[in-house]
Amino acid sequence: MKKYECTVCGYIYDPETGDPDGGIASGTAFEDLPDDWVCPECGVGKEDFELVED
Repeated sequence: MKKYECTVCGYIYDPETGDPDGGIASGTAFEDLPDDWVCPECGVGKEDFELVED
């Protein structure tokens, strides 16, 4: 699964971990996150994330 990085604060969303504090289960792909999900570090929306290239 692909990781995504917040372009504002550098937080990495890792689907293997999910966002347990935000109610997102491990194994949840970035594309499957709710539209209103925000970065747990700085609060920006999904539109401010970019794919992390391997």
